[in-house]
Amino acid sequence: MFRTNISKYIIVFIILLIPSTLFSQYLTEDIFKFSRALGYISSFYVDSVDSKQIVEDAIINALKKLDPHSVYIPADEVKAMNEPLEGNFEGIGIQLNILNDTIYVISPISGGPSEKVGIRAGDRIVEIDGENVAIIEITTTGVSDRSLGKKFTKGKVCVKRKGVDEILYFTITRDKIPIFSVDAAYLIDGEIAYIKINRFALTTLNEFNEKIKLLKNQGAKSIILDLRDNGGGYLDKAIELADQFLEKGQLIVYTKGLKVPRSESFATGNGRCKEGKVVILIDEGSASASEIVSGAVQDWDRGIIVGRRSFGKGLVQKPMFLPDGSMIRLTVARYYTPTGRLIQKPYENGTEEYAKELLTRYEHGEFLNEDSISLPDSLKYNTLKNKRTVYGGGGIMPDIFVPLDTTTITGFYSKMIRQGVLNSFVLEYIDKNRNTFKSKYPNFDTYNEEFEITDKILDNLVKYGADNDINTTDEEFEKSRKDFKMIIKALIARDIWDMSEYFQIVNVRNKGFNKAVEIIRKWDYYETQVLNP
Repeated sequence: MFRTNISKYIIVFIILLIPSTLFSQYLTEDIFKFSRALGYISSFYVDSVDSKQIVEDAIINALKKLDPHSVYIPADEVKAMNEPLEGNFEGIGIQLNILNDTIYVISPISGGPSEKVGIRAGDRIVEIDGENVAIIEITTTGVSDRSLGKKFTKGKVCVKRKGVDEILYFTITRDKIPIFSVDAAYLIDGEIAYIKINRFALTTLNEFNEKIKLLKNQGAKSIILDLRDNGGGYLDKAIELADQFLEKGQLIVYTKGLKVPRSESFATGNGRCKEGKVVILIDEGSASASEIVSGAVQDWDRGIIVGRRSFGKGLVQKPMFLPDGSMIRLTVARYYTPTGRLIQKPYENGTEEYAKELLTRYEHGEFLNEDSISLPDSLKYNTLKNKRTVYGGGGIMPDIFVPLDTTTITGFYSKMIRQGVLNSFVLEYIDKNRNTFKSKYPNFDTYNEEFEITDKILDNLVKYGADNDINTTDEEFEKSRKDFKMIIKALIARDIWDMSEYFQIVNVRNKGFNKAVEIIRKWDYYETQVLNP
């Protein structure tokens, strides 16, 4: 029986390595050699073995030898991996947080099933489907496991609401819940649209078009597109977004590989942002699809790229499913910007060195000083309209460098955020004052103009930190005082309104954002100095 089972997995592994349409073409001696080795293990090994695990380990290790982005994904992880990119999942639709083993509703997702039955921000969930969840050490994953489920199935939730004596019971019919890829969209100075995209999902272009249409109707003439910390997503969605900025017929990106012929993507000329000033914000967390968009805009001299050198991922992965529902994401091609730049950073020294590359950049001072970046002349390219010098071979180099701002970050500030203590403090503060906020500040503009974080709130924060074994000194706290005032106000705004309001507050003190606004306001100067020197 064992020999029969392992033979089955040998066949699966061979199918993994060779697409079915090319099966006979690539049946090599090496593949038969591997099959024979597994057969020997099956027939003669001294102890029993887990044949399934042997095959999975072989797949994982084989892919590790190829490149850092070819990976194996077990069947039980495939769905969870795809949900953020597909733009939805099925469940009851709440944003939550856990404080002192209590599940707090930050807000019901707009239009979702929880909102429809009357779940409110600030509600405490004490029971899910008959199970008491108020006195156990429940985790966010534990809540997800209980609240997610197939569309149209029902979940029963018991809620304790502040100001209401009795427990409230809700029956919620699970449904598709949207996951948005546009974090924020708002207007600056009445004419600058700011849009932040966190990933490139199936819904990204629709979300972007909806936001830009609204902002243009409000008077937007220029755009700041924030792709910082955007790790990528679907290649075709990046192409669709880049298409919004370029003229008809302009090359957006091309891909090619040893067994994949060259494929080119061109702008359709139907974009909503072909006119007007454009600034794109990037950093070391901007990868893959983000680099396609910023590379195309830079190569055609369509806009100004601001920030720090991007991650440097220029490899294209194709999902390939296996019979048990697992999947490999196999690198099948490289992508190149319109000038021919390959922006993939080197990975010849192995996965471990590749994973440490960003740390190496930081240690070499690249995040703080543009002069620490040294690229050879062989990586120089010229943009397609104005013949400016741009670089390939390891990310998109910004046109204007903005260093990482570490001047006000202290150990106390970092620990308060990293350990979740700041978030817990804000949640408790909102819970005590939610009704006051809603009555005193009926809209965000009023809140933003009138509400201030007082010294009393900050004193309570320091005490809260000490109660959680995070202490500070007067000198250290003073260094981060402005940052604490900003982040607390922003977190309150996010809880009461949404992410756009959060970013309207935190961006005020963000150097990259302020540089982008400055460039838009002084466009004639920067156009002469940067785009057409």
